[in-house]
Amino acid sequence: MSAVRRPLKSLGQNFLVDENIIDKIIQAANIQPDQPVLEIGPGRGALTTHLAERAGRLVLIEFDHALAAWHQDQLKGNQHVTVIDADVLKVDLKALLSETLQKWNVVANLPYNISTEVLFRLYGVHDRLARMTLMLQKEVGDRLAAPPDCSAYGVTTVLLGLWFDITRAFVVHPGSFHPSPKVDSAVLNFIPRTKPRAEVGDEDVFRSVVKSAFSMRRKTLINCLKSAEFAKQINCCELLEACGIDGRRRGETLSLEEFAQLSRWVTERVCKI
Repeated sequence: MSAVRRPLKSLGQNFLVDENIIDKIIQAANIQPDQPVLEIGPGRGALTTHLAERAGRLVLIEFDHALAAWHQDQLKGNQHVTVIDADVLKVDLKALLSETLQKWNVVANLPYNISTEVLFRLYGVHDRLARMTLMLQKEVGDRLAAPPDCSAYGVTTVLLGLWFDITRAFVVHPGSFHPSPKVDSAVLNFIPRTKPRAEVGDEDVFRSVVKSAFSMRRKTLINCLKSAEFAKQINCCELLEACGIDGRRRGETLSLEEFAQLSRWVTERVCKI
């Protein structure tokens, strides 16, 4: 089978074809000798050959069955490469990344239509990661670096910011892909922290607090929190008063530390959501 075939719009396929950008991504990934690497959505393999040359072990997760089969054929002689023909959103990443004691480097050109969901999945295995180098829609990258009280600031900003130091490496313009998307992309480096940026208590509670606060962006914080599962067990007005936070504010105005403060208070009063 030839890998050179028409990209599938239904899978959000925009294949990277710019050799200069490919080289820059590999450099940004900073793969260390013998390090295990996970590539999500290898597509036509623009990055894969370079990763296979550098990684101690390379695992590819490819949703497109035809491309997964092509990679298996192309790389069948390399004992250090494993191809997983599956949807990354359904793969048990924790189990996969726990197969070795070494921490993983993740490299990916993420399809725009699932990038946020993949980020949440990777957030859940931050303790198994040494580094991530991800290409995302520039708008998503801007969101991850957004300060409080702006329209881009949201759930991904707060959650990913708890456990990762995130920097933008460079912007990638549409002409670097086939077919060309209608928007710019950005390559970001995610460096996991040894400790969270703030103490949040129970992290399941923290996620619930954050997601609830952004659940209705035009509503006040108090109205958003009242819709949360934990609101069945605690008084949200009492929660906000105890934390010194005005319930008339909106979720996007809260800093990470304020979210952490709310989470700690809820954690102390709710055993499990």
